[in-house]
Amino acid sequence: MHERTSTDSHLSIQGSEFTWDVDGHSEAHGYILRPVLQMLEQFGAERVLDLGCGNGSLSNELARSGMQVTGVDFSDSGIARARANYPKVRFEQQDLCLPLDASYHQQFDAVISTEVIEHLLLPRKLMQNARAALKPGGLFIVTTPFHGYWKNLLLALTNGFDAHWHPLRDHGHIKFFSRDTLTTLFTESGFASLEFRTAGRIPLIAKSMIVGGLSPS
Repeated sequence: MHERTSTDSHLSIQGSEFTWDVDGHSEAHGYILRPVLQMLEQFGAERVLDLGCGNGSLSNELARSGMQVTGVDFSDSGIARARANYPKVRFEQQDLCLPLDASYHQQFDAVISTEVIEHLLLPRKLMQNARAALKPGGLFIVTTPFHGYWKNLLLALTNGFDAHWHPLRDHGHIKFFSRDTLTTLFTESGFASLEFRTAGRIPLIAKSMIVGGLSPS
């Protein structure tokens, strides 16, 4: 059961951060967790950095599967909930648009960022931090709401853009990626061997897309 968040109303007015007022998995975790975990396991990832870990619930699931996970997020409320609920996982506060501390550099087999990049004014900064944190040949996985012709047409016909884009949420969705634009972002950042998957519904109207790419060896 997913709790209803208050971040679209009184908790979000002139918010200084994306406010986390619920524990546990979000709705998106219900359809992205399994494919993300499969990609990490197939790659053989042991040390994983979760860029934009939110309340820590997905980081904790990866840790339960045997991975050594570090979660970082800009949100003080998210990190506070993560530390309180999952004390065995390391969580640190970090602005994702600022460079990671040198202690993170080339320390991770894989970096994930789930349902985060659509919230960032400067998405290339996220790519740069992932590159910095990964070991040579490491795996970077991004998930983000899917946008394509048929999905966008269906949203328009059903007047579904408000529910999909969260316009009343401070620090909500501001970037809307297609497969082409996300491919461009990965390739210009030096990632190769891209793998695409969709999650939630059938591919043409999928809820999210999942992209994995390898950093230079």
